[in-house]
Amino acid sequence: MAVHAAHRCTYLHRLLTACTSIRTHSRHREAFVRLVKMSCSSSSSSRTFSTASVRSNENDGQSSDSLKLSPTQTQRQALLLRRKRPLSPLERISSLLPQDALSPEVMQLREQTQQEQREEDPERREPEVVTAAEELETHAGPDAAEEPKAAASHHVERQACPTLHGESLLTFGELLIAEYRKKRRVEFRKMFQLQPGARLLSSWGIIVHDDLVGQPAGRFLKTSRGVPIFFRRASLEDYVLYMKRGPAISYPKDAATMLLMMDVMEGDCVLESGSGSGAMSLLLSRAVGSKGCVLSLEVREDHHRRSVRNYERWRTSWALRRGREWPDNVEFHNADLCTASSLLAGRGFHSVALDMIHPHLALPTVLPHLHPGAVCAVYLANITQVIDLLEGLRCSGVPALCERIVEVPVRDWVVAPALQKDGQYCTRKAPNLAEDPRSEEEMSDGADGEGNFRPAFGDVPYIARPHAEQMSHTAFLVKLRKFVQ
Repeated sequence: MAVHAAHRCTYLHRLLTACTSIRTHSRHREAFVRLVKMSCSSSSSSRTFSTASVRSNENDGQSSDSLKLSPTQTQRQALLLRRKRPLSPLERISSLLPQDALSPEVMQLREQTQQEQREEDPERREPEVVTAAEELETHAGPDAAEEPKAAASHHVERQACPTLHGESLLTFGELLIAEYRKKRRVEFRKMFQLQPGARLLSSWGIIVHDDLVGQPAGRFLKTSRGVPIFFRRASLEDYVLYMKRGPAISYPKDAATMLLMMDVMEGDCVLESGSGSGAMSLLLSRAVGSKGCVLSLEVREDHHRRSVRNYERWRTSWALRRGREWPDNVEFHNADLCTASSLLAGRGFHSVALDMIHPHLALPTVLPHLHPGAVCAVYLANITQVIDLLEGLRCSGVPALCERIVEVPVRDWVVAPALQKDGQYCTRKAPNLAEDPRSEEEMSDGADGEGNFRPAFGDVPYIARPHAEQMSHTAFLVKLRKFVQ
């Protein structure tokens, strides 16, 4: 009997050594240590009983009690001996996907599996995946379910205070731009509107909109994957480029040149034909200010609706951002300029902006309402349209001079410090015009001893080249000026 107990103890010692060497069985080490201690104690008691004289009944009762396992230990031993069921292909795939991307059926299957594991092993607890929204509810306190505004009050408590005069914090309804740059290149850029309970989804992770409310603009926030995303308020240029479009927009570079051609100032009354998606209407609205007005005509009904929606959306975001209303100075009409004499009756315009396929057909209707010496700027996509416009001027005999036909190119450049492959700055190599009394070894030792060595001003060479992604041709701009016959 003592021999069998000794073999059992040796076997358990070897099994313990093997299990501790394998990482997958490290969590069962404690249970094996307990079994080894129990077996060793039982073997020592059996050896004592075989070699010594007969003990009393109390000692026998204590040794038999020490050999008995508690119900919890028996359950643990059964769990250790039981083999784990292999995962199905669906479970393997679902374990790799984020929780938000799973379907309700897969989520229900996962919850059932976790519930079964908890019932079988009460001490086993899976790590909880806490989303940003759940974290807000947790911080709000136990009464979050009873008070719907608990999460909102939590954000109010952690709001940052404005440090500069006129600075405002982000609030729901504002338009923001999210950017992620990697190696001086924009990998992700998106415009969105802050909404309660909404989330910003991207390939670099998720950010809850509620986390942005109450924070200052122009800051970095990390996504669920730990990627820093830069958030800022959308400018009018950003909004024009990223808003929902119907037709093609007048790009800011072309629209700015047209505003200079037309010499638009505050208080002017401007006529626009071709509202499109509303880009030029917004730029004209800001240029004329609250004292001016813009009359915008669009022949297509769907484009007319789109321009009105984009205009109102920008006005709403601006009011939340600045605390005052954007001037409501644009009149949108779904009409054809060639037959809109009733809308133009009794009006005079300081300048005119035309974005039409055949602008020469509308000039006889427009020029009588344009101030003498004022400018009519025409936005044309093709050079053949420019030729048709000039032919229309020659044949119709309208009092207008063609002063300029321009194309506005914009070339982005990359200018950045030159870096080595290890990420260190490159240094300029100056010619040896005069020998330095110090040796090269002394100079290198001195540089290494400075710790965070940074080259002095003017010592780092820069790279400067045109950007690989350039904006190609967008439009031709024709400047027509009315004269008095």
